[in-house]
Amino acid sequence: MSGSANRFRNFTASLLEYEGALVERIEPESLEAMLPGNLREQLQAPEFLRLGFAADLPPNAQRASLESDWLERLSRLLVNRGEQFKFFADALLPPLSYADHAVARSVTLQNAVYRLVSVERAWTRYQILLFRYTAISDEKREGMIKFGFNLLQGSAIDEFVEQLLSNILEGVTPRAMAKPAAHQLPEDWPAPRLQEVLTRAVPHRVNTQLRQFLNGMQRRLDRDLARLHEYFTGLHQESLLRLKKQKGDSARERLRLDTATREYQAKVADLKQKYDLRVNVELSQALEIVCPVQRITLLIKRRKGERKIALDWNPFSRLIDPLPCEWCYAAEGPRLVCDGALHLTSPAGQAPCSQCGREYCRVCSSRRCPKCGSEE
Repeated sequence: MSGSANRFRNFTASLLEYEGALVERIEPESLEAMLPGNLREQLQAPEFLRLGFAADLPPNAQRASLESDWLERLSRLLVNRGEQFKFFADALLPPLSYADHAVARSVTLQNAVYRLVSVERAWTRYQILLFRYTAISDEKREGMIKFGFNLLQGSAIDEFVEQLLSNILEGVTPRAMAKPAAHQLPEDWPAPRLQEVLTRAVPHRVNTQLRQFLNGMQRRLDRDLARLHEYFTGLHQESLLRLKKQKGDSARERLRLDTATREYQAKVADLKQKYDLRVNVELSQALEIVCPVQRITLLIKRRKGERKIALDWNPFSRLIDPLPCEWCYAAEGPRLVCDGALHLTSPAGQAPCSQCGREYCRVCSSRRCPKCGSEE
């Protein structure tokens, strides 16, 4: 069974059981359920239901896939439930000495050095936000993005967010565990900080998913503009040729030129309106995962300045959280340290000013270049 079909079957079975149905998983890749009366009405389904989730269906089974109407039917059972979810996970941690090797493989600073200060067992909170986006131009695209980050220091965990989600969806329930106390966990972020993070982090991730769609839209726009330009250029050249040969009414030809120019500009404006892109992004679900980690404290040194930063080694991904980008919360790429407050950023966070060329930290000066005052 494919991973997506398996997850969809497990989700459907769990949801139907929660609603009071008797459910049995059968092969190949199917389930049978006996539905109570209220559930039959909500799902518009018979009392005895058989669903198939793979390409080959068992006898008398209805096909259930992400493209079928069963996704919409099941969503009726959720309404506003499931918008927020908290999951406590437990895992065995390796010896603390393992952190030395993990840090050496994962932590790279382009313009600073660091020293390992301490390693300890701790608990952390990962926030995973699922957004649904809709992009409308001459065509329409819909999709989902997942933005996950550690509430300790803001490290974006794009690299292993799917692994954390998989542990939930596949029902990996650990042994009975004592939940950590509130003081052992990172605190909630204030609403203004969370809003600032989402404003900087989400658009980049949406653009990444829409890159193919945007490239295709740009190609179609360029093609239509080229055809339009070619057509009106031909009209323009014919009129100029007639004027040059002094054939016919020159005033009439000039009027024809002016009319063609205005029509061309109107057609260009129509094309720009046709290919105008509108993107709507809505928060669909918020997941919080609480799990044990190895907390690694580093001392970062840049010239005469230094600061400490804690990174978590995750037992599910077996990776260290990436160094945070305190400017755009990017997950990928190298990190730079600024000279002022020693902020950690991606190269874009310390890029040269577009006007004067001076490099500066966008966290220290988020609105204007400190040298020329131009807005970025």
